Amino acid sequence: MTGPREMFEAREGEQRLGLDPATMPADGRVVFIGRIASLWTTRESCPKNMRTARETGQPAVLTIDAPYRPGLQGLERASHVIILSWLHHAPRNLIVQKPRHATEAKGVFGLRSPARPNPVGLHVVRPVGLDIATGRIDLDAIDVLDGTPVIDIKPYFASTDAIPEAIIEGRGER
Repeated sequence: MTGPREMFEAREGEQRLGLDPATMPADGRVVFIGRIASLWTTRESCPKNMRTARETGQPAVLTIDAPYRPGLQGLERASHVIILSWLHHAPRNLIVQKPRHATEAKGVFGLRSPARPNPVGLHVVRPVGLDIATGRIDLDAIDVLDGTPVIDIKPYFASTDAIPEAIIEGRGER
């Protein structure tokens, strides 16, 4: 799968692993439980984060595959959920990156970039509709390309998931 990964141009100061994790033997046996339908078809048009995605006002749909639909029972209680996606277009061998907005390169684990050894995306979304029979979950917004596979859904618990005092030094935000 070389085509989609070419979406990530090389930048000065970046480093790639000698071996692409996508070519290594599987050990976690992760399965896709569904896919996201969004309006975003190119990296350039796709919002870079959930805040920006919500600002577009564009909803999305997550469709869960039939065998996993019984797992949706009880999800209607959640005002927000965490979706873990597999960012299948991202390169997996980029270990040091230089974001466009940054002056210095940073290690992948200090960034939220989709390019990482295991390209797992984390999205806190608000379900606006749920049909367990069809596996359809209507979402307020999403920051992934159309067709992105989903590996898990979890309810968001503000009492345990939100950490008000959390910071990233140098970003001036909470």
